[in-house]
Amino acid sequence: MNKDTLAKKISSGNQDMDDFLAGGYETDIVTTLFGPSGSGKTTLAMIAAVNVVRNKKKVIYIDTEASFSVDRLKQIAPDDFELILKNMLFLKPVNFKEQQKAFDKLRSLVNDSIGLIVIDTISMLYRLEMGQTKDVYDVNKKLGMQLSYLSEITRKKGIPVIVTNQVYSNFEEKDKVNIVGGDILRYSSKTLVELQCCKNSVRSLILRKSRALEEDKRFLFRLINEGIEKVKE
Repeated sequence: MNKDTLAKKISSGNQDMDDFLAGGYETDIVTTLFGPSGSGKTTLAMIAAVNVVRNKKKVIYIDTEASFSVDRLKQIAPDDFELILKNMLFLKPVNFKEQQKAFDKLRSLVNDSIGLIVIDTISMLYRLEMGQTKDVYDVNKKLGMQLSYLSEITRKKGIPVIVTNQVYSNFEEKDKVNIVGGDILRYSSKTLVELQCCKNSVRSLILRKSRALEEDKRFLFRLINEGIEKVKE
């Protein structure tokens, strides 16, 4: 791998995962981590955020599910969690309208000090809104606009964006995993990573879409106090 390629990535916060991703997260695209509850999405977002702050940058963290836990951060970064919190800007929308306002605010918040944007998750409030409205087209249009904001920011500013997303199954295809938001999320994300819960507290990370890496390769890990650890197959 040449130096130019390395310069366009940031560490995931875990060396084994960096090796899996050939250096970490790309800085000019939206990366989506999708999977069921408890699969490790928030932990992966948190360890990436910790690494960014330790490298003298700030993080914008849009938390739609109140998933970010200070106690969990203390486990991951016991010696410097206060410094990390001071360098993280949290936006906490509680409905889809507030989520739209948070995305509108992003443009004014982004500057050279920002090293990462996290949205955890993009789909919860969208999903609730879809269950309360008859104007499905309008809600989908607004979600598409939110993702276009992220794509514009990451391409123009070189700030990596990590989006977490929920999944669902339907009666016809119970074995198939569907991403909430469907094609809107698939088209907006240049890297798609699926997380699965396996036996014995093992999680599986599968690269479903990438601009350069082999798709469908897998990385096994467990959640630990410090973040994650690789599990041998």
